Amino acid sequence: MKVLIADKIDEASVKRLSTAGLDVTVKTGMAPQDLLKEIPVYDAVVVRGATKLTAGAIEAAKKLRLIVRAGVGLDNIDLASAESKGIVVRNVPGATSISVAELTMGLMLALARHIPQADLSMHQGRWEKKSFSGTELSGKTLGLIGLGKIGSQVARRAHAFGMRILTHDPYITAETASAIDVQLTPFDQLLAQSDFISIHVPLTEETRNFVDVNAISKMKPGARLINCSRGGIVDEEAVARALKQGHLAGAAFDVFANEPLGDSPLKDLPNCILIPHLGAQTTEGQGRASREAADIVIEFFSGSKRATRT
Repeated sequence: MKVLIADKIDEASVKRLSTAGLDVTVKTGMAPQDLLKEIPVYDAVVVRGATKLTAGAIEAAKKLRLIVRAGVGLDNIDLASAESKGIVVRNVPGATSISVAELTMGLMLALARHIPQADLSMHQGRWEKKSFSGTELSGKTLGLIGLGKIGSQVARRAHAFGMRILTHDPYITAETASAIDVQLTPFDQLLAQSDFISIHVPLTEETRNFVDVNAISKMKPGARLINCSRGGIVDEEAVARALKQGHLAGAAFDVFANEPLGDSPLKDLPNCILIPHLGAQTTEGQGRASREAADIVIEFFSGSKRATRT
Protein backbone atom coordinates (compact mmCIF):
# COMPACT_ATOMS: atom_id res chain seq x y z
CA MET A 1 0.00 0.00 0.00
CA LYS A 2 1.35 3.43 -0.98
CA VAL A 3 1.23 6.24 1.59
CA LEU A 4 1.89 9.90 0.81
CA ILE A 5 3.11 12.14 3.64
CA ALA A 6 2.12 15.55 2.28
CA ASP A 7 2.96 17.59 5.41
CA LYS A 8 5.88 17.12 7.76
CA ILE A 9 5.57 14.51 10.52
CA ASP A 10 8.43 13.27 12.67
CA GLU A 11 11.02 10.90 11.23
CA ALA A 12 10.32 8.19 13.78
CA SER A 13 6.70 7.99 12.58
CA VAL A 14 7.76 7.83 8.93
CA LYS A 15 10.08 4.97 9.83
CA ARG A 16 7.26 3.32 11.80
CA LEU A 17 5.11 3.29 8.66
CA SER A 18 7.91 1.85 6.54
CA THR A 19 8.71 -0.82 9.12
CA ALA A 20 5.05 -1.88 9.00
CA GLY A 21 5.55 -2.76 5.33
CA LEU A 22 3.98 0.32 3.76
CA ASP A 23 5.48 2.08 0.74
CA VAL A 24 5.98 5.60 2.09
CA THR A 25 6.73 8.74 0.07
CA VAL A 26 7.41 12.06 1.79
CA LYS A 27 6.63 15.08 -0.41
CA THR A 28 5.87 18.20 1.57
CA GLY A 29 5.15 21.76 0.45
CA MET A 30 3.60 20.75 -2.86
CA ALA A 31 1.72 23.36 -4.85
CA PRO A 32 -1.94 22.43 -5.51
CA GLN A 33 -1.25 21.57 -9.17
CA ASP A 34 1.63 19.30 -8.13
CA LEU A 35 -0.58 17.51 -5.63
CA LEU A 36 -3.12 16.82 -8.38
CA LYS A 37 -0.40 15.09 -10.40
CA GLU A 38 1.08 13.21 -7.45
CA ILE A 39 -1.98 11.91 -5.60
CA PRO A 40 -3.54 9.40 -8.07
CA VAL A 41 -1.21 6.51 -7.16
CA TYR A 42 -1.64 6.58 -3.37
CA ASP A 43 -3.86 4.49 -1.11
CA ALA A 44 -3.49 6.84 1.89
CA VAL A 45 -2.50 10.46 2.48
CA VAL A 46 -1.31 12.02 5.73
CA VAL A 47 -1.64 15.80 6.07
CA ARG A 48 -1.45 18.43 8.76
CA GLY A 49 -2.82 21.92 8.17
CA ALA A 50 -0.81 23.16 5.20
CA THR A 51 -1.99 20.80 2.46
CA LYS A 52 -5.55 21.37 1.26
CA LEU A 53 -7.34 18.26 0.08
CA THR A 54 -9.91 19.99 -2.09
CA ALA A 55 -12.68 18.37 -4.10
CA GLY A 56 -10.35 18.48 -7.12
CA ALA A 57 -7.52 16.75 -5.27
CA ILE A 58 -9.83 14.05 -3.95
CA GLU A 59 -11.34 13.51 -7.40
CA ALA A 60 -7.81 13.04 -8.78
CA ALA A 61 -7.04 10.43 -6.10
CA LYS A 62 -8.00 7.32 -8.03
CA LYS A 63 -6.87 4.76 -5.41
CA LEU A 64 -7.28 6.75 -2.20
CA ARG A 65 -8.94 4.89 0.67
CA LEU A 66 -7.74 6.79 3.75
CA ILE A 67 -6.97 10.41 4.68
CA VAL A 68 -5.39 11.10 8.05
CA ARG A 69 -5.04 14.60 9.49
CA ALA A 70 -2.17 14.63 11.99
CA GLY A 71 -3.96 17.26 14.03
CA VAL A 72 -7.33 18.33 15.37
CA GLY A 73 -9.41 20.10 12.71
CA LEU A 74 -10.61 18.78 9.36
CA ASP A 75 -11.34 22.10 7.68
CA ASN A 76 -8.54 21.62 5.12
CA ILE A 77 -10.24 18.45 3.79
CA ASP A 78 -13.33 18.42 1.58
CA LEU A 79 -15.29 15.95 3.67
CA ALA A 80 -18.27 15.75 1.32
CA SER A 81 -16.05 14.76 -1.59
CA ALA A 82 -14.26 12.15 0.51
CA GLU A 83 -17.54 10.69 1.71
CA SER A 84 -18.93 10.53 -1.84
CA LYS A 85 -15.95 8.38 -2.83
CA GLY A 86 -16.07 6.19 0.26
CA ILE A 87 -12.75 7.50 1.58
CA VAL A 88 -12.25 7.19 5.32
CA VAL A 89 -11.15 10.45 7.00
CA ARG A 90 -9.55 10.37 10.44
CA ASN A 91 -7.79 12.83 12.72
CA VAL A 92 -6.03 12.82 16.10
CA PRO A 93 -8.16 15.17 18.21
CA GLY A 94 -6.44 14.57 21.52
CA ALA A 95 -2.80 14.60 20.46
CA THR A 96 -2.15 18.33 20.81
CA SER A 97 -4.80 19.18 23.40
CA ILE A 98 -2.28 19.90 26.16
CA SER A 99 -0.15 22.03 23.82
CA VAL A 100 -3.11 24.22 22.85
CA ALA A 101 -4.44 24.40 26.41
CA GLU A 102 -1.08 25.57 27.75
CA LEU A 103 -0.82 28.21 25.01
CA THR A 104 -4.31 29.41 25.89
CA MET A 105 -3.28 29.89 29.51
CA GLY A 106 -0.12 31.64 28.37
CA LEU A 107 -2.11 34.10 26.28
CA MET A 108 -4.56 34.64 29.13
CA LEU A 109 -1.67 35.58 31.43
CA ALA A 110 -0.07 37.72 28.72
CA LEU A 111 -3.32 39.68 28.33
CA ALA A 112 -3.82 40.03 32.08
CA ARG A 113 -0.27 41.27 32.74
CA HIS A 114 0.58 43.05 29.46
CA ILE A 115 3.64 40.83 29.05
CA PRO A 116 4.33 41.38 25.30
CA GLN A 117 3.97 45.16 25.62
CA ALA A 118 6.22 45.32 28.69
CA ASP A 119 8.83 43.13 26.98
CA LEU A 120 8.82 45.37 23.89
CA SER A 121 9.16 48.46 26.07
CA MET A 122 12.21 47.01 27.83
CA HIS A 123 13.86 46.06 24.54
CA GLN A 124 13.36 49.64 23.41
CA GLY A 125 15.29 50.85 26.45
CA ARG A 126 12.36 52.08 28.54
CA TRP A 127 11.40 51.35 32.15
CA GLU A 128 7.63 51.88 32.36
CA LYS A 129 6.65 49.97 35.45
CA LYS A 130 3.49 51.94 36.19
CA SER A 131 2.24 51.76 32.60
CA PHE A 132 1.69 48.00 32.73
CA SER A 133 -0.45 47.51 35.82
CA GLY A 134 -2.42 44.32 35.23
CA THR A 135 -5.05 42.11 36.76
CA GLU A 136 -5.04 38.70 38.45
CA LEU A 137 -6.69 35.58 37.09
CA SER A 138 -7.63 34.53 40.61
CA GLY A 139 -11.27 35.23 41.35
CA LYS A 140 -12.11 36.00 37.71
CA THR A 141 -14.70 34.23 35.57
CA LEU A 142 -13.54 32.30 32.52
CA GLY A 143 -16.08 31.56 29.80
CA LEU A 144 -15.22 28.57 27.63
CA ILE A 145 -17.00 28.35 24.29
CA GLY A 146 -16.65 24.61 23.82
CA LEU A 147 -15.75 22.00 26.41
CA GLY A 148 -14.20 19.29 24.29
CA LYS A 149 -10.72 17.84 24.72
CA ILE A 150 -8.95 21.21 24.65
CA GLY A 151 -11.59 23.17 26.53
CA SER A 152 -11.55 20.58 29.31
CA GLN A 153 -7.78 20.83 29.60
CA VAL A 154 -8.02 24.63 29.82
CA ALA A 155 -10.65 24.29 32.55
CA ARG A 156 -8.41 22.05 34.65
CA ARG A 157 -5.55 24.54 34.42
CA ALA A 158 -7.76 27.56 35.07
CA HIS A 159 -8.99 25.94 38.29
CA ALA A 160 -5.40 26.01 39.55
CA PHE A 161 -5.47 29.80 39.14
CA GLY A 162 -8.60 30.08 41.24
CA MET A 163 -10.96 30.95 38.39
CA ARG A 164 -14.70 30.38 38.23
CA ILE A 165 -15.49 28.60 34.96
CA LEU A 166 -18.59 28.77 32.76
CA THR A 167 -19.08 26.95 29.49
CA HIS A 168 -21.42 26.98 26.54
CA ASP A 169 -21.45 23.72 24.62
CA PRO A 170 -24.69 22.22 23.23
CA TYR A 171 -23.04 18.81 22.86
CA ILE A 172 -22.28 18.16 26.52
CA THR A 173 -24.51 17.59 29.53
CA ALA A 174 -24.60 19.53 32.77
CA GLU A 175 -23.33 16.36 34.48
CA THR A 176 -20.26 16.22 32.21
CA ALA A 177 -19.46 19.86 32.93
CA SER A 178 -20.07 19.43 36.65
CA ALA A 179 -17.62 16.51 36.77
CA ILE A 180 -14.77 18.97 36.16
CA ASP A 181 -16.40 21.76 38.19
CA VAL A 182 -17.59 23.79 35.21
CA GLN A 183 -21.03 25.39 34.99
CA LEU A 184 -23.00 24.80 31.79
CA THR A 185 -24.39 28.22 30.93
CA PRO A 186 -26.59 29.85 28.24
CA PHE A 187 -24.46 31.69 25.67
CA ASP A 188 -25.69 35.21 26.44
CA GLN A 189 -25.17 34.66 30.16
CA LEU A 190 -21.62 33.45 29.58
CA LEU A 191 -20.86 36.54 27.50
CA ALA A 192 -22.26 38.90 30.11
CA GLN A 193 -20.48 37.34 33.10
CA SER A 194 -17.05 36.33 31.81
CA ASP A 195 -13.89 38.35 32.41
CA PHE A 196 -12.00 36.13 29.97
CA ILE A 197 -13.58 34.26 27.05
CA SER A 198 -11.72 31.45 25.27
CA ILE A 199 -12.91 29.63 22.15
CA HIS A 200 -12.49 25.88 21.67
CA VAL A 201 -14.85 24.71 18.92
CA PRO A 202 -14.19 23.47 15.37
CA LEU A 203 -14.88 25.62 12.33
CA THR A 204 -18.14 24.48 10.76
CA GLU A 205 -20.98 26.25 8.99
CA GLU A 206 -22.66 26.41 12.39
CA THR A 207 -19.70 28.12 14.09
CA ARG A 208 -18.51 30.40 11.26
CA ASN A 209 -18.63 33.99 12.59
CA PHE A 210 -20.18 32.60 15.77
CA VAL A 211 -18.55 35.41 17.76
CA ASP A 212 -19.92 38.31 15.75
CA VAL A 213 -20.84 41.94 16.38
CA ASN A 214 -23.95 40.93 18.29
CA ALA A 215 -22.08 38.49 20.55
CA ILE A 216 -19.28 40.97 21.22
CA SER A 217 -21.80 43.67 22.19
CA LYS A 218 -23.13 41.33 24.89
CA MET A 219 -19.69 40.72 26.42
CA LYS A 220 -18.90 42.22 29.78
CA PRO A 221 -17.20 45.62 29.37
CA GLY A 222 -13.46 45.15 29.87
CA ALA A 223 -13.53 41.45 28.96
CA ARG A 224 -10.60 39.79 27.22
CA LEU A 225 -11.03 37.37 24.29
CA ILE A 226 -8.73 34.50 23.28
CA ASN A 227 -9.00 32.41 20.10
CA CYS A 228 -6.70 29.40 19.80
CA SER A 229 -9.34 27.38 17.95
CA ARG A 230 -9.88 28.19 14.26
CA GLY A 231 -9.90 31.34 12.19
CA GLY A 232 -13.32 32.31 10.86
CA ILE A 233 -15.14 31.62 14.14
CA VAL A 234 -14.55 35.20 15.28
CA ASP A 235 -15.39 38.33 13.30
CA GLU A 236 -11.94 39.94 13.44
CA GLU A 237 -13.12 43.36 12.27
CA ALA A 238 -15.78 43.44 14.99
CA VAL A 239 -13.15 42.59 17.60
CA ALA A 240 -10.88 45.35 16.29
CA ARG A 241 -13.68 47.89 16.66
CA ALA A 242 -14.48 46.71 20.18
CA LEU A 243 -10.79 46.99 21.15
CA LYS A 244 -10.53 50.52 19.72
CA GLN A 245 -13.72 51.59 21.48
CA GLY A 246 -12.56 50.12 24.79
CA HIS A 247 -15.46 47.69 25.12
CA LEU A 248 -12.90 44.85 25.11
CA ALA A 249 -9.78 45.35 27.22
CA GLY A 250 -7.73 42.94 25.14
CA ALA A 251 -7.71 40.07 22.69
CA ALA A 252 -5.27 37.35 21.66
CA PHE A 253 -5.39 35.47 18.36
CA ASP A 254 -3.42 32.38 17.39
CA VAL A 255 -5.64 31.67 14.36
CA PHE A 256 -7.08 33.83 11.60
CA ALA A 257 -9.70 33.72 8.86
CA ASN A 258 -6.88 34.09 6.30
CA GLU A 259 -3.48 32.56 6.99
CA PRO A 260 -0.76 33.71 6.72
CA LEU A 261 -2.17 36.96 8.10
CA GLY A 262 -2.07 39.80 5.58
CA ASP A 263 -3.72 43.17 6.02
CA SER A 264 -5.75 43.10 9.22
CA PRO A 265 -7.42 45.70 11.44
CA LEU A 266 -5.92 43.84 14.41
CA LYS A 267 -2.30 44.50 13.46
CA ASP A 268 -1.88 48.03 14.78
CA LEU A 269 -3.75 47.57 18.06
CA PRO A 270 -1.53 47.63 21.18
CA ASN A 271 -4.08 45.65 23.20
CA CYS A 272 -4.17 42.73 20.76
CA ILE A 273 -1.67 39.84 20.81
CA LEU A 274 -1.09 38.10 17.48
CA ILE A 275 0.88 34.87 17.06
CA PRO A 276 1.25 32.64 13.94
CA HIS A 277 -0.91 29.56 14.65
CA LEU A 278 1.40 28.08 17.28
CA GLY A 279 -1.20 26.10 19.24
CA ALA A 280 0.02 22.62 18.33
CA GLN A 281 3.65 23.63 17.82
CA THR A 282 5.37 21.81 20.65
CA THR A 283 7.84 18.97 20.37
CA GLU A 284 5.62 16.76 22.52
CA GLY A 285 2.37 17.61 20.76
CA GLN A 286 3.77 17.10 17.28
CA GLY A 287 5.37 13.83 18.35
CA ARG A 288 2.04 12.52 19.66
CA ALA A 289 0.16 13.69 16.56
CA SER A 290 2.68 12.02 14.24
CA ARG A 291 2.66 8.73 16.16
CA GLU A 292 -1.13 8.59 16.38
CA ALA A 293 -1.50 9.38 12.68
CA ALA A 294 0.97 6.64 11.78
CA ASP A 295 -0.83 4.16 14.01
CA ILE A 296 -4.15 4.94 12.30
CA VAL A 297 -2.64 4.19 8.87
CA ILE A 298 -0.98 0.99 10.08
CA GLU A 299 -4.14 -0.25 11.80
CA PHE A 300 -6.30 0.57 8.78
CA PHE A 301 -4.18 -1.41 6.32
CA SER A 302 -3.46 -4.21 8.78
CA GLY A 303 -7.22 -4.68 9.02
CA SER A 304 -7.46 -4.71 5.22
CA LYS A 305 -4.79 -7.43 5.01
CA ARG A 306 -6.57 -9.54 7.60
CA ALA A 307 -9.84 -9.16 5.72
CA THR A 308 -8.13 -10.17 2.45
CA ARG A 309 -6.59 -13.29 4.02
CA THR A 310 -9.91 -14.26 5.55
